[in-house]
Amino acid sequence: MRETEPSATLVLDSVRRHLSPGLALGYNLLAKGAVETGASGATVRLSDGRELVDFGSYAVTLLGHRPPDVVAAVHAQLDLMPTATRALANPAVARFAAALAARTAPLNRIWLGSDGADAVEAAVKLARRASGRTRVLAVEGAFHGKTLGALALTSAPVYRAGLEPLLAGVTRVGREDAEAVARHCAAGDVAALIMEPVQGEGGVRRLPHAARWAADARSAGAFVISDEIQAGLHRCGPFSVALAEGWRPDAVLFGKALGGGVLPLSALTATDELYAPLLKDPTWHTATFGGHPLSCAAGTAALAALDRLAPRGEELSSRVREGLAALAAEHPDLITEVRGHGLLWGMDFASPAVAGGVFTELADHGLLVSPCLGSPHTIRLLPPLVTTGAELDRALEALAKACTAARDYLEPR
Repeated sequence: MRETEPSATLVLDSVRRHLSPGLALGYNLLAKGAVETGASGATVRLSDGRELVDFGSYAVTLLGHRPPDVVAAVHAQLDLMPTATRALANPAVARFAAALAARTAPLNRIWLGSDGADAVEAAVKLARRASGRTRVLAVEGAFHGKTLGALALTSAPVYRAGLEPLLAGVTRVGREDAEAVARHCAAGDVAALIMEPVQGEGGVRRLPHAARWAADARSAGAFVISDEIQAGLHRCGPFSVALAEGWRPDAVLFGKALGGGVLPLSALTATDELYAPLLKDPTWHTATFGGHPLSCAAGTAALAALDRLAPRGEELSSRVREGLAALAAEHPDLITEVRGHGLLWGMDFASPAVAGGVFTELADHGLLVSPCLGSPHTIRLLPPLVTTGAELDRALEALAKACTAARDYLEPR
């Protein structure tokens, strides 16, 4: 540990005192008293000298930690102009908007925020204002954020408890109900349908009727919003799943990895029709740090890096698929299902207790993953595009050891 770094004890004590005792406890248990002190690529270094492979970070580090091109772009912008006047046009912001729009045609209108919930809030506001309608359809198992507006669209009741009533006019549709959107749109009051092509927090689940739902919503005059904050940017294959699969969405939302894993950045890409309220009045919905030059510089570099690295995703996905299938075959009573799309994978375990045990054991054996907020028996694996063969081998070995150790969490028959 460098002399300038605070001790792990001081870091955890500060978290306990000023952030949350629960957070401090969780951090302490997972890392056995250590804290993170550095990272590069898919590897995180701890204060006690250990190194962990990072397949977690809630999908932010698709390009790994400290991707060189993104870091260099941020340094260059920092030396030039780190923030914007907001009264004048800024080249870094304009450059990023053009680069993103070029990848999402025909969605050529861009609104910029800092995190995914920002983009969700903007999309819902635009849909209600542009359509003159109020009702929004969301999907069972969805996660769209925890701000008050986005939370109304999020499925998990635990995050809504004690806060309702939230945004009025939200109707939830069942994942397996092919007729649901057409049925709900029949009343003519639906402003938008919002859905994730792959539900990340909901357990890494595809929506079997998404294309039909999109067509039914369009036919009824409702806007179609694809929330790809987690699944987009080549995480699940194409840059935009909805555009690639022909949904003809009115908006696609991006976030998480959009800032290259270096700075916060989110975006709404939209048609002129949906974006109409902002075309009429650009001050109608704004954010102080929306279109921040440092974030946009990171975003432009990240888009170029994603283009270059995207082919690597198919190879990695194939290796992950093979490794997880072998593991599931070895532990059929422990692992009940494995699902994956590109570099977003979910493993279902026999119970939430077993999933929690595997999650903790994985850190002990050198691998970080993410839980699923809406599916407690599922853990998520989110490998970066820069994962090396050796790092993937380490990750699969850690999974094998963790599953063996977690057998103690199985309920006796």
